[in-house]
Amino acid sequence: MTSVLIVGGGIGGPAAALALDKAGFEVTVYEAHPDADADIGAFLTLASNGMLALAQVDAARPVAETGFPLTTLRLVDAAGAEVAVRPMGDHGGPLTRYRCLLREELCAALRSEVLRRGIPIRHGKRLISAAEDETGVAARFGDGDTAHGDLLIGADGLNSTVRKLIDPAADPRRYAGQRVFYGYAAHTPRSARPETFEMVRGSAAAFGYGVSPAGETYWFARVTDEELPAEAIEAGTAARWRQELVPLLRPDATPAADIVAATGDRLMATNAYDLPAVGRWHTRRRLIIGDAAHAASPATGQGASMALEDAVVLAKALRDTDTMDAALETYERLRRPRTDENIAASARMTGARPPQPAGDGPRQSSRPPAVRADDDLTRLLDWNTSLPS
Repeated sequence: MTSVLIVGGGIGGPAAALALDKAGFEVTVYEAHPDADADIGAFLTLASNGMLALAQVDAARPVAETGFPLTTLRLVDAAGAEVAVRPMGDHGGPLTRYRCLLREELCAALRSEVLRRGIPIRHGKRLISAAEDETGVAARFGDGDTAHGDLLIGADGLNSTVRKLIDPAADPRRYAGQRVFYGYAAHTPRSARPETFEMVRGSAAAFGYGVSPAGETYWFARVTDEELPAEAIEAGTAARWRQELVPLLRPDATPAADIVAATGDRLMATNAYDLPAVGRWHTRRRLIIGDAAHAASPATGQGASMALEDAVVLAKALRDTDTMDAALETYERLRRPRTDENIAASARMTGARPPQPAGDGPRQSSRPPAVRADDDLTRLLDWNTSLPS
């Protein structure tokens, strides 16, 4: 049986483990953190295409039971005037609706499903090196342990060690031009609507929020400014971030300033980053997926869903292709155009210069990154359908 080592226990790693296990591979997940993936406190929206991918590996239901559903997107301008209202993805059934949830809630649901199926997760395993030859790939970890497999998958995020091993010349992460704030407020705006995510085109910030059934407002703000130094983020307090944000939001006739002002200690700041160009995604026995390969700034809200799509397409490629070389080439050929467009779309939304596509194979597609499951994507992800040749 083909054995696969997965480095990273966040979103993409456990999802890939579920998909590869279903395809009949022997899988082990190696996570650097001693107990669980470090939670930075941010929430995310998991789109219908991400839920569709989870359904292929029989994991949509436990995730659908986490967080709260979103069915409508409402856009307003700085004056509070409604600009547009439209459905969010495919909300005809509970397993395809957008979900708003903490990143850690999604990670925990995926890890629980991995463990329930008997797939081992080894914690405290920070990858140091991974050397390959004709017999397989040997991984060495910071605690001195080693592991050997037929394929090593790096699902180890924006600062991926596996990416550096595969492509030392790959561009490092790039500041995408915006600071991003996340918070949770007990204040519920009077204008809030059930299962609706409100987007505000503010005069000084992009602002978005949704209200949980319990009345808690999940919100984010994207502010174009210089990159926050790491030490400023580490030393920052909720009070400091409120003082920075509220004056920017107060001139607008929207609930944004009041929401931020009513937020307590659950308020964090970070920088938006992306990967402008990664020339190589794989060698013969090493591969990167998710943010390790194609991180986009958070503007499109597709990061988690793209990683879940990766997991399904990769498992199908390895399942249906005669050789590993052919499988990895097929995977990259199918994923590159889609993820390139997501990175470019997010860059445009944050005001950054869209990156030039990198690597081999097709680079452009006429279709924008999916925020719903269209027919082509449904066929691509359908577990019972072969991948296009």
